[in-house]
Amino acid sequence: MKTIDKTTALQFVFALICLLVAPTGLGAEQSLSMDSGDTAWMLTASVLGLMMTVPGIALFYGGMVRRKNMLSIAGQCVALCCVVRLLWIVIGYSLAFTGDNAYVGSLELLLLANLDLDGVQQSFPAPLFVVFQLGFAVVSSSLITGAVADRMRFSSVLCFVAIWSVIVYAPVVHWIWGGGFLRQEGVLDYAGGTIVHINAGIAGLVACLVVGKRKGYGTQNMAPHNPLFSVIGVSLLWIGWFGFSAGSALSAGKGAAVVMLVTQAAAASGGVAWMVFEWWALRKPSVLGLVSGVVAGLVAVTPAAGYVSPGGAIVIGVVAGVSCCWACAWMKYKLGYDDALDVFGIHGVGGFVGAILTGVLALQSVGGASGAIEGNLWQIWVQFEGVVAVAVWSGVASLVILYAIKPLMTLRVSEDEEVEGLDSSQHGEAVGREP
Repeated sequence: MKTIDKTTALQFVFALICLLVAPTGLGAEQSLSMDSGDTAWMLTASVLGLMMTVPGIALFYGGMVRRKNMLSIAGQCVALCCVVRLLWIVIGYSLAFTGDNAYVGSLELLLLANLDLDGVQQSFPAPLFVVFQLGFAVVSSSLITGAVADRMRFSSVLCFVAIWSVIVYAPVVHWIWGGGFLRQEGVLDYAGGTIVHINAGIAGLVACLVVGKRKGYGTQNMAPHNPLFSVIGVSLLWIGWFGFSAGSALSAGKGAAVVMLVTQAAAASGGVAWMVFEWWALRKPSVLGLVSGVVAGLVAVTPAAGYVSPGGAIVIGVVAGVSCCWACAWMKYKLGYDDALDVFGIHGVGGFVGAILTGVLALQSVGGASGAIEGNLWQIWVQFEGVVAVAVWSGVASLVILYAIKPLMTLRVSEDEEVEGLDSSQHGEAVGREP
């Protein structure tokens, strides 16, 4: 009996040691050999992630602008899908995921020339990891377009965001996911709350301030021309987000399943919270507000998805839904900036809420990292450091890029072109007549 007890004790100690030394995050399910199930899941997750921009963001944004600008915003999303994908292959991936520098990667995989096409990343082909991460780069870049909708030139949008994706986005990826200084500090960002959403939200805020307000902002009716398109777009985003977050488990195991459940909980609670808050404040819940709340919940849970319980995700979704509704309905007008499609209000504010609450609600039993709820108050400060570092870098670098290209090209269309609509003035096309 004593022998059995000793054996059991040794097994327990060994299991505990394995748990302690395992990499943090639910993505810790790793294998050095190829796994067909993991490969199939990562292929699926990559496609879901790419679907988030086209058609997801394109329809979400397209429904919120005036009809005369719908093709323009959708065209920007499609064009950036092409441009950013090329840049990611040429240089972005290398800057994000190579080298041991704390701040930026090397040019070791420039043009992916030295990528081992037969190599294994986790338990799936190495090239598939490039494709999966490409989706994050495209989504981040496309989000920015909403802040300057209706007035920024097509060429200027492409130039600014393309440069931003290389100079700003790729280094930030390296800081956290590439083993850089923020990861070394212990910053938690499971699927891009800081890397993607705060980064893009701050860039969008800076861009809308530099470009200026839309003509007639505050005096003319600029209501969305077709909220139904936005509902369809968010529905596609919601589905795609499962690839975005659950795919970050990098395997088809329990980790991905838990992240999918957590993501669902936050999206639902975010939508309900925004709807109830708007219902209470305005006496009527808008459908556009409801779907915006869903996005707010998805944004906020992104950094926390692999670290919190379903209950924690509900808390995150509720706080994000109320906070983002307040930011879009009150803060924006109080401060007087024209973030046309609330990129900062949803992605910047939602990302901040999610990043900080990750430091509060992270559970050792879920993702191998403890937050304040388990006594690790320091994690809140670490998360705050990460948020500030990314926000400052994105804001300053975006400002420099915009002022660098400003002498070379006109950032915004003329007043006549803006009145005419960007579909016609920039592309010579139209969806239909303005009602």
